[in-house]
Amino acid sequence: MQLLHLILARGGSKGIPGKNLKRLGGISLVGFKALAARRSRYGDRLVISTDSPEIQDEARRYGVEVPFTRPAELATDTSPSADAIWHCMKYIEEVEGRRYDALMLLEPSSPFARPCDLDRAVEMMRERDAAAVVGMRQMDVHSIYVGPLDEQGRISAIIDKLGAAAKSRRQDRQPEYTMNGALYLFRWDYFSRYRNIYADRERTFGLVMPDEYSIEIDSPIQLAFAQFLVERGYIDLSHWQVS
Repeated sequence: MQLLHLILARGGSKGIPGKNLKRLGGISLVGFKALAARRSRYGDRLVISTDSPEIQDEARRYGVEVPFTRPAELATDTSPSADAIWHCMKYIEEVEGRRYDALMLLEPSSPFARPCDLDRAVEMMRERDAAAVVGMRQMDVHSIYVGPLDEQGRISAIIDKLGAAAKSRRQDRQPEYTMNGALYLFRWDYFSRYRNIYADRERTFGLVMPDEYSIEIDSPIQLAFAQFLVERGYIDLSHWQVS
């Protein structure tokens, strides 16, 4: 399977200015994704899509190709990732005259995807003939305890769910999972057809990763927590460091 790794890393970030260049344990957030891709057993090429010259320079230091600069209109706070993915795919097809069997999207805001996680995603795609495989983490709180407040602040919707669940045993509730942003693997032709990672509910699978490697960084507090995990050794940097 011919596989393209794609890092998406725009320059602007309101929550954490210069977020994608922040360092944890001496490795930038862009660097974590680049090193994981380069140390994975699978992958034919590693490129980055960014509007930032500084991020381009940082990516090159980690051996990432910079074949183009992402247009400004695809690098705003509200620009969908799908549009940036499609821009990259069209560039490769129309300018380079190339195609791949699958694309692995890697976003630096969830930096701790390990090479072994990337490997497992590819193997899952092969074994299950998946259209897409996405990184997941187990939820800390069951959805029974989650819901909206009404306009006056009442938790009526949550209470209704609690009442309906009272007839079932707590131990019978299935664990629940959500995407962790660490990796998105999908077939090239599949995305070309749908422009959507989640278009096939029967052939889209979740790869469960440990909580500590599922950290998403979108605020200063989350960055500080990630730094804490690295400094205390909860994140094993040997997955990315050259031995």
